Amino acid sequence: MNGPVVVEVDGSPSSRSAVEAAAWEADRHGVELRLAHALASPAGDAFSEAAVWDPDGGRLRDRVKGLLAEAERRALRIAPHLAVTSDVLIGEPVTVLGSEAEDASLAVLGGPLPLGRGMGRLIAPGRCPVLVTRGRPDRTGTVVLAGEAASGSWRAAEFAFAEASARGVDLVVPHSRAVSAARLLDGPGGAVPALRRKYPEVTVRPQRGGTRRALLRAAADAQLVVVGTYGRQGLPPGSAGRTLLRRAHCSVAVVPAGRA
Repeated sequence: MNGPVVVEVDGSPSSRSAVEAAAWEADRHGVELRLAHALASPAGDAFSEAAVWDPDGGRLRDRVKGLLAEAERRALRIAPHLAVTSDVLIGEPVTVLGSEAEDASLAVLGGPLPLGRGMGRLIAPGRCPVLVTRGRPDRTGTVVLAGEAASGSWRAAEFAFAEASARGVDLVVPHSRAVSAARLLDGPGGAVPALRRKYPEVTVRPQRGGTRRALLRAAADAQLVVVGTYGRQGLPPGSAGRTLLRRAHCSVAVVPAGRA
């Protein structure tokens, strides 16, 4: 990771958790943390930046500065020597985060998230991975490589292997009945066999069960679940990946296909 870690700040409990997770990720990878706050533009043709900033005599400006200052203090409690910058941009939160994430290595959001057009644009092919924080941080659980990512998305699979290696934990790879463990781990053409050679220190644990229920069970003992995306829409394939974003009890990393 070379670019900054970007996190959207709105003062909500899920946003505060996202700031802490983003600070931990930025510190772990030795990169800058960028705090982004979105201000919705007023309706009508008389829009101006001044109208956004000063609808109530400057109190909004003070509130936003307070939100960002509190977020920075929270981040520095996690990583005291972290480099932190902040930006205020006009627009919807997911759109703002997408703009800020153009040169980022990771974008962080508080969950659960609605899987609409905005989220689809944020996790479209070629974008940086998006970490959706859920539940309490757990630094001891496994990393799970979910759904079709094990065989269909090299970038998602490599992200999962790299995270398992950096965190020093096992990588759990659920698979369907139609795919045997031997084929998953050693079969030609898949991402997992090549990445096992690249990351020999990572213990890979195949686990039968590619259904939504099986993935949620795997996520119950995990600290991170990794899902891949496919196609132009950018959303995780099938109902299983989307269920994880809504219901998983741990953080979920969505890794778009494309950019290496």
